[in-house]
Amino acid sequence: MAEFETVHSGARTQSAAIDEGLRAHMNKVYGLMSAALLATFALAYLVAQSPAAQQVLLVPPIVYAVIFGPLAFVLVAGFAFHKLSVGMLNLMFWGYAALTGVSLSVIFIMFDMSQIIMGLLYTSIAFLGLSLMGYLTKRNLGPIGQVATMMAWGIVAIGLFSFFTGGMSANGAWWMHLAILGVFAVLTATSTQDIKNTYLQARQAGGQDAELFLEKAAIIGALQLYISFIAMFRSIMYLFMGDD
Repeated sequence: MAEFETVHSGARTQSAAIDEGLRAHMNKVYGLMSAALLATFALAYLVAQSPAAQQVLLVPPIVYAVIFGPLAFVLVAGFAFHKLSVGMLNLMFWGYAALTGVSLSVIFIMFDMSQIIMGLLYTSIAFLGLSLMGYLTKRNLGPIGQVATMMAWGIVAIGLFSFFTGGMSANGAWWMHLAILGVFAVLTATSTQDIKNTYLQARQAGGQDAELFLEKAAIIGALQLYISFIAMFRSIMYLFMGDD
């Protein structure tokens, strides 16, 4: 009996350690994402208030770096994750946030502050609910996430095609933003579950490289959730705030 109780006590201790570690990992992911969002919106506001900055950052050729730079960061981070250092991933993450801030300044020019605040409120409520669902659900969202990811890349491809062929109609843009909102709503939930599962699998596998892997995984996880939040915010602004 004493041996049985010792085994179960050890199991409970290990489980508690994992739970505490998971909480710390998720807090790190959300904290990094939140800091990047604050930096992004602050930069967007500053650029929107400065015609001189707009003349430099929102005209060719610099604007092409603003538009395509974030996509390049995502591709490099995805394909070279294991080769990149923590420092390089952090640099890319903050570079992504900075370029997004510049591009997001267009929204601060097009909409007034009350509309932006309402858009942020709607986005935050939706994001928190979807992320919480992804964290708590017992259902495997992996297959749904794979489909949503493929759809997201399809949207990127359509957007690039439209950019190089003169843009799309107002009706087409409306449907595009509706598709973006739906896809990234799904990705918010699936990415949260993936971040959680990645931590648990890394802890279960153990090994001397687990800490380094999880430090890098936290940055990638924060980037995934950051991208979803920004995409949902953009779509909510264009879909629901234009007529206010």
